[in-house]
Amino acid sequence: MEDPRPAGRRRDTIALALGSGLSGLLAYVVFALSTRALGAEAAAPVSVLWTYWGFAAAALTFPLQHWITRTVTVQGEGSVRHALPRVSMAVLASSIALGGLCWLGRMPLFHVDGVAWPALVALLTLGSGVIGVVRGRLNASRRYVSIGVSLVAENGLRCIAVGALFVSGVRDPSAYGLSLVAGHLVSVFWLRSVRFGTGVTTTERRRPLTFLTGAGSAQLLGQIVLTGSPVLLALAGGTPAAVTALFATLALFRAPYLLAIGLVAQLSSKISALVVAEETAALQRLRAATLATTAVTVGLAGVFGVWLGPPVLRLIFGATVHFDGMSSGVVAVACTLAVANLVLVISILAHGRPRNAVIGWLGAFVVGGLAFLALGALPPSDRIVWCFLAAEAAAFAILSVGEAHFSRRKH
Repeated sequence: MEDPRPAGRRRDTIALALGSGLSGLLAYVVFALSTRALGAEAAAPVSVLWTYWGFAAAALTFPLQHWITRTVTVQGEGSVRHALPRVSMAVLASSIALGGLCWLGRMPLFHVDGVAWPALVALLTLGSGVIGVVRGRLNASRRYVSIGVSLVAENGLRCIAVGALFVSGVRDPSAYGLSLVAGHLVSVFWLRSVRFGTGVTTTERRRPLTFLTGAGSAQLLGQIVLTGSPVLLALAGGTPAAVTALFATLALFRAPYLLAIGLVAQLSSKISALVVAEETAALQRLRAATLATTAVTVGLAGVFGVWLGPPVLRLIFGATVHFDGMSSGVVAVACTLAVANLVLVISILAHGRPRNAVIGWLGAFVVGGLAFLALGALPPSDRIVWCFLAAEAAAFAILSVGEAHFSRRKH
């Protein structure tokens, strides 16, 4: 049961923030060691796999965690227990199917033949589903400290594996890719806690796969906008070095987003409880705080990106990684909007309306596509980062309108 004391709530928030921040720092260490060991060109398949990991986390980890939290809050543990076998089979089938699709596209994606990289994609998909269930159960039990520890342990294990490869002089990119998969093994430490009772607190019944499909689609679309630029650049014929540089820039300016992802657990529980209690005034205050914070941080992010982005990139990822200041500023602003969009999506999902989140991101794709056509005269990297900003800005506008509508409603 949630600790009602302010000290307990502060402890939970601090644990999640520290866990998320340290996990993000360890993630930077993992990729920095990979690029330094392999070089920008050889690290390109690792960049693509890391980007896919973001997709898998968006489509599986985040929706499963949110679904379990919301279902336990609204319906009771029995609903999760009843639906979990079907959900597990869907995750397994998705892992196999996506591994097969990546095998068909292995050359344009990874520039390497064979089954190694498609197999890593399948394993990453499966691991993302497992860790989503684990964190969903921990979140539903208000075990926020455990969630913070799991975040650190996941990337900590990756860091240890990559560090061992770096020190040993291993230069096989697939070994560094396997290190990404290894991070999900930390879920075994919490598997014994993944037990759901038979109790039902309400007669409300929702189709879990319908909700998960909608939530997963929305978050996947958002993650494609956020992290898909390196893959798009690779498919468009960009050089491996350019792909790695763009990925490194996104990795740098996604730091606030990674921190927000860690705090999603507590925020999801809070918003779901407010929705169930029909606390419309509190929901509107949360929305106003989100909009005000976004207005301030967007400007600060742009200044930081333009002036400090390029030297910080070289410092962290090595001298072979180059990205100009203006493009860095654009990426920084877009990543800041992505944090606000994450909060808006969580609120919309807490209201049980994943379709509206999907509509918001589909609108963002339309705007991004139009921007891509309109900016055809720009160099490929510049063209893609401006499309990234256009898509995030469009999503922010559409999601804000939808979230405002639900926040004012009684349920």
